[in-house]
Amino acid sequence: MSNAVLKNLHPGMKKRERAYEQFSDMLLNLQIKPGQFLTQRELVKITDMPLGAIRELIPRLEADGLIKTIPQRGLQVTYIDMNLIRNAYELRVILEVRAARQFARNSTVSQIAELRDGHMDILEQAKDEISEALVARAQQTDWHFHDTIIDALGNELISNIYRVNAIKVRLIKASRSRLGPGDVRRVINEHLHVIEAMAAGDEDGAAKAIKEHILGAKTRAFAD
Repeated sequence: MSNAVLKNLHPGMKKRERAYEQFSDMLLNLQIKPGQFLTQRELVKITDMPLGAIRELIPRLEADGLIKTIPQRGLQVTYIDMNLIRNAYELRVILEVRAARQFARNSTVSQIAELRDGHMDILEQAKDEISEALVARAQQTDWHFHDTIIDALGNELISNIYRVNAIKVRLIKASRSRLGPGDVRRVINEHLHVIEAMAAGDEDGAAKAIKEHILGAKTRAFAD
């Protein structure tokens, strides 16, 4: 959630959103480990949020599949298994194939240019040494690309479902297959195939390219 949106929230909601974002960030940075057991008091300590906000946060984390309550043991953080990988990537295909088709049909010249220019700039820099900074930038460009086409659907419910699933996908990548220097050119070029199809208004081509991109990522996640 953006800072602009957070400013307009009720103070209680603002605390819950910040606690959710902090938990998600710590999960993606592996400061909270998949499968780890936590108590409410431990969540208070690591998120630096009051107990009331944590108690209100827990049902949302459970509903989103990020934690589950285990009787006599406490709260268990979601863990990475074959079912999670399969389900997360299958949901991506369902949502993003539709999004790619609609983006190919409705996107503006400026939207396409913004995506293409960002990718081409990284590809140009990748001709030289691929630094850690460039890898990090490529990762942000990767996420921005997928977020952009999903949000262009104009469906808040789909965007919210996608965001929750994206946390799980990024957790899978963080724990198994982080984007590395050798992946930068491949990912950027795969995105560019999708972008060029969308620029041409080729709905079938965009759908095919993004499906291949996602299924390739799924295969690599299973292999790691």
